[in-house]
Amino acid sequence: MQTYVIIMIILVVGGTLFDTIHKGSATYFFNNWRKSREKGTGDVNTVSLAIQTVASEVLTSSEFCSQKRRIAHLLGMYGFVAYALATFMMVMFYPTPATPTPAIWPLLWWIGGLAVCVGGYWFWLFIRVDVSAEGHSPFRVVRADLFILSLLASCTLGLIWAYMQAAGNSWTNIALGGYLLATTVLFGSVPWSKFSHMFFKPAAALEKRVSKANGTRNNLPEPVDRTNPADRDRHSMELLKDAPLDMGLGIKREAPRHY
Repeated sequence: MQTYVIIMIILVVGGTLFDTIHKGSATYFFNNWRKSREKGTGDVNTVSLAIQTVASEVLTSSEFCSQKRRIAHLLGMYGFVAYALATFMMVMFYPTPATPTPAIWPLLWWIGGLAVCVGGYWFWLFIRVDVSAEGHSPFRVVRADLFILSLLASCTLGLIWAYMQAAGNSWTNIALGGYLLATTVLFGSVPWSKFSHMFFKPAAALEKRVSKANGTRNNLPEPVDRTNPADRDRHSMELLKDAPLDMGLGIKREAPRHY
């Protein structure tokens, strides 16, 4: 099992590097970063912006507008971290009865796996855009679903295997085989799944903050501020000069239902 865990780590690292090289993600990111620095007009404290990015986009997933989607994402993210960390600790440091496992690690493993299942199945069955807004069946599967489905399969089969093992069920080895197969697909399919986005998204969020702070804004125009007289009196804003600043929910008044 220790060898298996090490192989899975190698697959994640290798798959992420391959994905980065194949898609040119790193080249794109560093080119954007260089252009932003060259065109920027303001002083930027990159360390401060990195801390803000970690605190906001990474740890609290603040980029999600939907609270349901945000909660489901946080359950899945923190659940997966606890589940993976506990697995690593138990396999690598407490592999046999000769070194009894502290109770915290099995507890974290169970909590993490259950959190992934709650957040993942909630997202898969009810929150996904193509299900909630477009009316597709929750059982419709495309390649983009590889990550979430293999993650759910790994955690679900892992929990079933652990329960069977504790109960002394004769099907334990079959459940273990399914668990290992799903976990291998999860960590071995990085170049074809969305697994590596967990590494790319923080970098993209940091680059966005830097471009906003130095004034380049990725070549996007400055948002209109109608409390600013210079913005308010522009010809293009003439019809909105006397309109209330808060004009209600607009298109957000009703959830999209296109089916």
